[in-house]
Amino acid sequence: MYYHKKITSPVGELTLVATDQSLMAVLWENDDPTRIQLEESTEQEDHVLLVEAGNQLAEYFGRKRTGFELPLEFTGTEFQKKVWQALLTIPFGETRTYGQIAQQIGDPNAVRAVGGAANKNPISIIAPCHRVMGASGKLTGFAGGLKTKSYLLQLEYTKRNPTLWQSWE
Repeated sequence: MYYHKKITSPVGELTLVATDQSLMAVLWENDDPTRIQLEESTEQEDHVLLVEAGNQLAEYFGRKRTGFELPLEFTGTEFQKKVWQALLTIPFGETRTYGQIAQQIGDPNAVRAVGGAANKNPISIIAPCHRVMGASGKLTGFAGGLKTKSYLLQLEYTKRNPTLWQSWE
């Protein structure tokens, strides 16, 4: 059975989806309903895992957390799961290119496919697809929108470089 809870964040309302064992999704407020295929869920504000995920996200947005400690379950193709697992290895405040992720998963010619898998990442923010850039270093497609991607990258960069935060706030 799937459960969900909506939380407010600096990047808009997020919907957290979990089973009793794992976090399954972090969805954007205006997410394309066809982007992630999940079973129907029941709203449950006090679900232990959803409450913990909400607390950890609040700490992240409050610049008090640089990583997440939650049980995750990815639903997708084997290729997508490899990409999503690779996303989890990108350190807080750092970025990688789609090409670097393709190299990391052992398929250097799959740069576009890596981009497609990143776009289908069901556990946004926690599996940090926002940390993946185009080869030129430009911000490229992101399910949460480029403004949100920029916000998340600035949040992380300024956490690592606190003197920059004052000018950005």
